[in-house]
Amino acid sequence: MIKKLFLMLVLIFCGFIINADPVEDLIKTSGDADKYKGSNVLVLFDSTRVDVQQTGLSHFHIHQLFKVLTQAGALELRVIKVDYDPISADAEIRLLRVFRRNGDVEILDLKNVKDYAAPARGIYWGAREKMIEVGRLEPGDVVELKYFKKGFTYALLMDDDDDRFIPPMRGHYYDIVPFWSNHPMLEKVYIAQLPADKPLQYQFYNGECQSSLRFENGKHIYTFSMKNFMPLKREPNMLDFFDVAPKLILTTSPDWEAKSRWFYNVNEDYGSFEPTPEAEAFVKELLKDAKTELDSVSILTHWVGDNMRYSGISMGSNEGYTLHNTEMNFRDRCGVCKDKAALLISFLRIAGFETYAAMTMAGSRIEDIPADHFNHSVTVVKLSDGKFHLLDPTWVPFIRELWSSAEQQQNYLIGLPEGADLMITPVSPPENHYLKIKARSSIMADGTLEGSLSVEAEGQTDAAVRGIFIREYKSEWDKALEAELLKVHPAAVITQMDYGDPIDYLSGPITIYISYQIKGYAITGDNEIIFTPLLATPFMSRAMGHLYFNTDQEEKKYGFRDRCSRLVELAETITFPDNFKPLLPDVNKTTSGNSARFSGGYRIKGNSIQLNQEIVLGKRIYEAADWNEFREAVKGQKKISEMPVVLKKSN
Repeated sequence: MIKKLFLMLVLIFCGFIINADPVEDLIKTSGDADKYKGSNVLVLFDSTRVDVQQTGLSHFHIHQLFKVLTQAGALELRVIKVDYDPISADAEIRLLRVFRRNGDVEILDLKNVKDYAAPARGIYWGAREKMIEVGRLEPGDVVELKYFKKGFTYALLMDDDDDRFIPPMRGHYYDIVPFWSNHPMLEKVYIAQLPADKPLQYQFYNGECQSSLRFENGKHIYTFSMKNFMPLKREPNMLDFFDVAPKLILTTSPDWEAKSRWFYNVNEDYGSFEPTPEAEAFVKELLKDAKTELDSVSILTHWVGDNMRYSGISMGSNEGYTLHNTEMNFRDRCGVCKDKAALLISFLRIAGFETYAAMTMAGSRIEDIPADHFNHSVTVVKLSDGKFHLLDPTWVPFIRELWSSAEQQQNYLIGLPEGADLMITPVSPPENHYLKIKARSSIMADGTLEGSLSVEAEGQTDAAVRGIFIREYKSEWDKALEAELLKVHPAAVITQMDYGDPIDYLSGPITIYISYQIKGYAITGDNEIIFTPLLATPFMSRAMGHLYFNTDQEEKKYGFRDRCSRLVELAETITFPDNFKPLLPDVNKTTSGNSARFSGGYRIKGNSIQLNQEIVLGKRIYEAADWNEFREAVKGQKKISEMPVVLKKSN
């Protein structure tokens, strides 16, 4: 009898365990604001289960649990939003529960879910949001969300029934899963269920996760999970966050060659580059004075770059990876990167060049798993040397390049009929992006500084200097240049200037000549003059982005980036009164390194002081290990700006 009673009690107890709500158990064991100081929300659980069909159509089931830690977190969770693009995806909120800290449980009425257009962005593609108001929350409350999505992130090629939800590379599946959060997270799980005949490639980057594979009912089921991770601390000038954060990449695409062939075919089949009589006549007229193949390529690239406005609406059929056709692009003369690349390809083919579209990822790297990492489209052309050359009409308006070196060290994939492997753009040498400033000036006993200088720049640095003018009306050009000198001193006056025609950027590197006078520039006393040489001030700092790096930071955990590689040469000769003797600051410095180096300092020659500085920054993307070289080089230039020259009156 006692044994039977004991067995009954065990069964009842086990029944309670089996029927217990795992969500409530998780809530009870989670921490609070004291445990996660500085955080407003705690993610208790984030689970995604995706069911991939033979066509590539994917059904996503997402289950998330958020705990409010602070009042700021309560405000953050007041409204729940689920983003989707109705052209290529569908979304449905299926459960929203609130577990109050007093033990009450509220199930929200899903009839209150609203469907709104997402906030407008630079490119309009019809994105929408499923939205529901949770209402007032308090620290300790927990919000549980379940929702369903099917489809794909980007606009697609089909518009019949569920075909519009199938990824563009039909029959294949891919995903890029961030294993990081802006909030502390107790557990994240991603489960992918695929037909057994669809081999899956996957790789976890920037960390480790637990993974498993099982076979069930003719399906391969992959599970990936990670527990107890905190938000990553961002660093100034760091690489794109997605390049350093833990992430999982999965794909059924066999290799890059397959994706290359698909990209080629999808555009050729659509007829993206078919010529029109109007375009043919226009290209002929544009190239009437071209003397070489490079002349022709340059004329066409820069015409598209300068004359096709960056603006786009991506909606309806034949969107996504297809490049809009010649008729549309030439007529409208506006579009996004893919449209500018497409029109350039059309023009080049009319001119007799072999040319194709390519995909890249602006601002971030592409990993070796052949998934869809791409957000930008460019052009490649084969010249008489037998090599493909990159062209980017999106990034080169008013830039003296055919391919923007602000995109160096960036992966790209060409769409070729025979297929192509993933490639990377090379480092552009610093001397291709030089800034050279020469100044001759005189410092007077009354503190006046007067003299003249010349500015020369090339490449990306040319574009930075030329930006003084091209963003202003022509009537404001003089004032815009004066503003650069006013950064040095509020009493600065330009007495003479010559900057040519800044709009004619293809004729040669920009050159600026300035004569100036600055009364009251130096601090003067009975026996001394204290001043900073002009080329140790913020003059033309717009072309020296490295000066804005925080060099007080001793170490970097992550890689970092500058706008571009660059060479800066600054040379200034300052004549001083005969009855004064200079006391020069101890700033002479030389650093060496493969990624960055600096040399600079003062010397005296007669009654003049000569200041020379050279800084070489070797690339755009740096490893964390490069920081010391980069930092020391930049500190060398900064030190000169921080320590003034003193002139002492001779006895």
